[in-house]
Amino acid sequence: MILVVDDDNVIRSSLSLLLKRAGYEAMAVPGADEALDVVRRETPQLILMDMNFSLSTDGRDGLTLLRQVKIFRPDVPVILMTAWGSIQLAVDGIKAGAFDFITKPWNNQALLQRIDTAIQLSSSASRNDNNSDVFDRCGIIGESEQLQEVLSTVKRIAGTDASVLVTGESGTGKELIAEAIHRNSRRRNEAFVKVNLGGISQSLFESEMFGHKKGSFTGAVSDRQGRFELADKGSIFLDEIGDLDKSCQVKLLRVLQDRTYEVLGDSRQRRTDVRVVCATNADLPAMVADGRFREDLFYRINLITLYLPPLRERVDDIPLLVNHFIGTMCKTNGIRPVAVSNEAMQYMKTLPYPGNIRELKNLVERTLLISDGIRITLEDVRASHGSTVSQRTAGAPLSDGMTLDDMERQAIIQAIARYKGNMSQVAVSLGISRGALYRRMEKYGIPSV
Repeated sequence: MILVVDDDNVIRSSLSLLLKRAGYEAMAVPGADEALDVVRRETPQLILMDMNFSLSTDGRDGLTLLRQVKIFRPDVPVILMTAWGSIQLAVDGIKAGAFDFITKPWNNQALLQRIDTAIQLSSSASRNDNNSDVFDRCGIIGESEQLQEVLSTVKRIAGTDASVLVTGESGTGKELIAEAIHRNSRRRNEAFVKVNLGGISQSLFESEMFGHKKGSFTGAVSDRQGRFELADKGSIFLDEIGDLDKSCQVKLLRVLQDRTYEVLGDSRQRRTDVRVVCATNADLPAMVADGRFREDLFYRINLITLYLPPLRERVDDIPLLVNHFIGTMCKTNGIRPVAVSNEAMQYMKTLPYPGNIRELKNLVERTLLISDGIRITLEDVRASHGSTVSQRTAGAPLSDGMTLDDMERQAIIQAIARYKGNMSQVAVSLGISRGALYRRMEKYGIPSV
């Protein structure tokens, strides 16, 4: 049973009808006292709760009722309904334990989708069903306790449509986690679209994400499908979301909130049905606090948050990763299997790896190439790692009149040449994220390879 709490009779009636047509049993009450009577004697599947039950529109009635409901039924998901532009109050409600919030007037399809997600996540039966399925790790290597906790959460939430935010340092494997979520979901046979938001300029954001019609702007010589259209019925992975400009954040919020968008040059509103997974190595709460990231967007994308630990916090996984990288490279290049000495393996476990798994892979592959082809020794690893450190610290030669921007531009150009356009390796060598690298390339007018 879904409990609807709203003092407006029209809203109670319309929501009850919508829920019954969708196959849910619904009960509607006009106020806080009646709602508390219901939750004292019954356990609803979910509660749809207005935030105002009096002439006041400050939303405090709803927050008070939310806290009271959570005392009696802490595990029942609550979706808040808000009007009067009170998004901040809805955010306060999320902090107080609400599952989600919608704005009035709502979109019926989007609301039913959120209700379904909330019920699935809170259902122990659904979790048990997911646990019984064969879990696709998507090539994720490691058996450490920290990684197993992440994968356990992925297993529990993959079958829902809940939005997920994957956090962690650059190179920890956030994209693989996003792919694991998709491949273990009911959308596994549909598209999985990856978008690096750090590599999309503000001027091209709408065209890239929502598409455009021929002639909608200078250079639009043909129709183009946007990423959300390509991902329809599937999943979309928004990487480097912390690099998104504030004006673009507003446009993204709309499609995530209403599941609607408009193609550039076409006024017809379109719908999208996607599972959204975001990733960042930025401190989004700190960005929210200083105004660089919208708070309402932050709470929209992180219904579930997964923190992927850096490699230095899961050193027991390093031997597994090393052997995996060696095996893959030997198979790809037709090389006979190569062993790693105990001293070399122990040394690799002591390194800091600011680039995490991406840096370890680079180190292993480079070491394999300089070894004698039979056994990787401690001296091989030290020589290879020393080369990496020197490349990181070696800057452009200084000269009179050379600005810091000139030095940075030259360092980027040299790194691109050194790694033959492999942007992941370039970013690791410079100690920055891929998104930051793309922004600097755009700033200095450096063309992509």
